[in-house]
Amino acid sequence: MNRQRGFTLIEMMVVVAIIGMLAAIAYPAYGSYLVKGNRGAAQSHMMELAQAQAQFLVDNRAYADSVTDLGMTTPAAVSSKYDITIEASDGPPGFTITAEPKTGTNQHGDDTLTINQSGTRSPADKW
Repeated sequence: MNRQRGFTLIEMMVVVAIIGMLAAIAYPAYGSYLVKGNRGAAQSHMMELAQAQAQFLVDNRAYADSVTDLGMTTPAAVSSKYDITIEASDGPPGFTITAEPKTGTNQHGDDTLTINQSGTRSPADKW
């Protein structure tokens, strides 16, 4: 007796359907994972900037107006996803560091992150 070996078209279609369902579940979860990872990198950089601002205040009796004034550069992983800005005020001395998600990136729907001289961060649920 000569028996044929292989898969039938129906079996192949079932396998493709199962893979499609798994991909439909996994892809959004992966996208969310990437957004959270990029947000964490931006938050870490913002904390470094806030620490550098404290040292800059001790050395210069004022806060810096930009990242370059602090002698720092924004890592490529952060600058490709967020625009980092620093706003300093003179009286009373203070600063606000803002990370605005760039349009056209997967961060676009994410919230704008801020931290100020007193360590207040917003939005609080994202830190």
